[in-house]
Amino acid sequence: MIEGNGIDRRLEGKLGFDQIRAMISDRCSTEYAVGRVAGETFVTDPKIIFHRLALTDEMRLIMMFEESFPTNGYIDCLYFLEPLAEEGWTIDLGSLGKLRTMVETVRKLTNFFMSIKDGIYPNLKKMSAPVMSFPEVQRRIDAILDKYGDVKDTASDNLLQIRRSLKSKEGAISKRANAILAQAKMDGIVDEDASLSVRDGKLLIPVAASGKRKIAGFVYDTSATGKTAFVEPAEIVELENEIIELKAEEMQEIQRILAAFSDFVRPYVPDLIHSAEYVGEMDFLVAKAQVALDFKAGMPIISEGGEMNLRKARHPLLEKALVREKREIVPVTVKLNPTKHILLISGPNAGGKSVCLKTTGLLQYMFQWGMLVPTSESSELPVFDRVMVSIGDDQSIENDLSTYSSFLEDMKSMLKEADSKTLVLIDEFGSGTEPTAGGSIAEAILAELDKRGVYGVITTHYTNLKLYAAGPDTGVVNGAMQFDAAKIQPLFKLDIGMPGWSFAFELARKMGLPENIVKDAENRAGEEFVGMERNLRKIVRNRRALDERLQKIKNTDKTLDNITERYQKELEGIKKTKKEILDQAKKEAEEIVLGANKTVENTIRAIKESQADKEKTSGARKELQDFLGALQAKKENDKKNHDDYIDRKLKQLSERKRKADARKGSVKRKMEAEDKDKFRPGPLKVGEKVRVKDNGMVGEVTRVSNKAVTVAIGNITSQMALDKVERISSNEFKAARNESRRPSSSVDNSGLRERRLRFSPELDVRGERVSDALDIVIHYIDDAIMLGVGSVRIIHGKGTGALRDELQKYLRTIPGVTAVRDEHIQFGGSGVTVVEFE
Repeated sequence: MIEGNGIDRRLEGKLGFDQIRAMISDRCSTEYAVGRVAGETFVTDPKIIFHRLALTDEMRLIMMFEESFPTNGYIDCLYFLEPLAEEGWTIDLGSLGKLRTMVETVRKLTNFFMSIKDGIYPNLKKMSAPVMSFPEVQRRIDAILDKYGDVKDTASDNLLQIRRSLKSKEGAISKRANAILAQAKMDGIVDEDASLSVRDGKLLIPVAASGKRKIAGFVYDTSATGKTAFVEPAEIVELENEIIELKAEEMQEIQRILAAFSDFVRPYVPDLIHSAEYVGEMDFLVAKAQVALDFKAGMPIISEGGEMNLRKARHPLLEKALVREKREIVPVTVKLNPTKHILLISGPNAGGKSVCLKTTGLLQYMFQWGMLVPTSESSELPVFDRVMVSIGDDQSIENDLSTYSSFLEDMKSMLKEADSKTLVLIDEFGSGTEPTAGGSIAEAILAELDKRGVYGVITTHYTNLKLYAAGPDTGVVNGAMQFDAAKIQPLFKLDIGMPGWSFAFELARKMGLPENIVKDAENRAGEEFVGMERNLRKIVRNRRALDERLQKIKNTDKTLDNITERYQKELEGIKKTKKEILDQAKKEAEEIVLGANKTVENTIRAIKESQADKEKTSGARKELQDFLGALQAKKENDKKNHDDYIDRKLKQLSERKRKADARKGSVKRKMEAEDKDKFRPGPLKVGEKVRVKDNGMVGEVTRVSNKAVTVAIGNITSQMALDKVERISSNEFKAARNESRRPSSSVDNSGLRERRLRFSPELDVRGERVSDALDIVIHYIDDAIMLGVGSVRIIHGKGTGALRDELQKYLRTIPGVTAVRDEHIQFGGSGVTVVEFE
């Protein structure tokens, strides 16, 4: 059934494209992108198809080669930007943080494409060209929010004054209460060993019941015996009321700041909405590109002449399943053209006929939807107006449809609409009824589809259809799924041009059926049938042997070419070396001859001048012999130097090879590490969805610092280390949230009771570093809120006060915490923080 948006859910389910949609949707970070995946339709305009494919292919290349491209920070902002365009609408604090993340992402995206040279990623660059960045909006947000997403004290002068007053009043309460207690002791109103008492978060002074009117204030409680009254001094009440008023003023001022920002940003809202849609589109393309990389998919050529050339096509869903089983898929090649436009595949059951058919249909549908396909990038695909299928059993009790009736309904629809711009996919053509009648009807339908020029892939066992395809004047071509008759197992290879056979008799013998039964079956089938099958097997064997021989010849030719090329290079090297050696030898010979001539001349002159004096003659002869000895030594030394040179060259070549291998190993390890990396690496951004690794709970990022991240999980906000969470997609977040809404079991309740019994209302973090103490307090406060504890005490010591300040700053950001204050002086003062909950 085709829905209002043009999506045929039955067709997509039959082809398996519904699973491709789900895979892409699961990679999306934004609801906008999820909606784009759900709403994208099969199209018939070649220009639209090319544009969709080009955008996805460019994004695939970016994912592969561009490390500077931002792959995170894609969050939804449309839901609060659209109403913000109306007067009187004010942005909330959480949305302001998300807007900052989106504006930053837009800036990074536009800067990336501006830095790219013209001609590289042209379609994405053109798509990004009209998108605006918003430096002034970003500056205003940064003036309001700190890096953790809290409103800065300096967001306005009034807010700074209010917060200074709050800090002063909160510090004054403890000091004033202790002063009143000390005065009461001096006046003898309270005992010397009396100390401040805390009840329901209020500072109270214990006074004898008879003297309760002596301290100005209100009797808040009495002891069980009635002898002691607990009085809240009037001055403290006034200070607490002032703090409540200041907090109300603080919230009003923050609301005023947000309202002022909303008025400022309202003129930018149309452009911000366009930018938010741009971020969603980029998220959609990133998801498509990542799935394409998983499939090892590429961009095919759009055929203008009606040729379909699927080269080394792989069914992506089947390949994924086989990888899990550590098996490899066998690619198929399918070729159709206006002359031979229907492929009729036959062969044994479970031999891969249906896989070929579904691979063709799914890849064609992916192509016209705008998704890259797992084939060789030299593949060509035409554009069809429609794809029609008859796959599987659509029998229906409600509609009184049998298997064959369902098949006839499909054929009726095909014959009504199919033309030369239609691709039909029919599995087990004509089966489900009496073979003779079924075969005749199937042949008549095939002849009609052939006459109309319909493109198709059809699987069958009927001999009459194979004979029709073998005819000289048809547009139908036979295809066979190869089968190893010796091992009785399929090879899953498509052989176009030959009809397939069932190999039923061989399979029967292999399975151990009595020979007399098999012989009787062959006799009943008739000599013509058996002979045809025997001849077909012989042709297949001969063709396979020929293919193997041709492949062997090709491999031999390739080896010979490589050897010839290597010898040619070596011969050129030898010739060059020979010429260099001869030139060097010639030069040295000239030098030797020149030196020898001078030596002989000197020797002769010395003999003549000495007039054959024996001593002089002997000396001259000795000099000549020394010279000849030096020549011999030089010759041997030159030989040694030459040998050393060769050895050095060999060592250099060996070292180069070792370094090259090391580089290859490094690249491989890097690629493997990148493959293992989780979806969309990079720093977390406000508004992104994450999962807590320890317990599987999911939430939304509200604050991010260098070492910690604050996550909103339902109504609870929790801070934790960055390595404790992992980024998840929008679909994973929704699925986990729906799962968490299911009612808890009694086992959970018993576990909760056990945790409540073991929970201590006091935590000691003295001696811990700030980061470690903060991590401990985060988990402790989460437990306290979950268990419904009224208040807790955190002992951190006084020291420099840095640990106290950090803890109290964090505690004041937690929803559900009503008060964060120092303990009373006699109970530890500023060395202990008291936390009270709703």
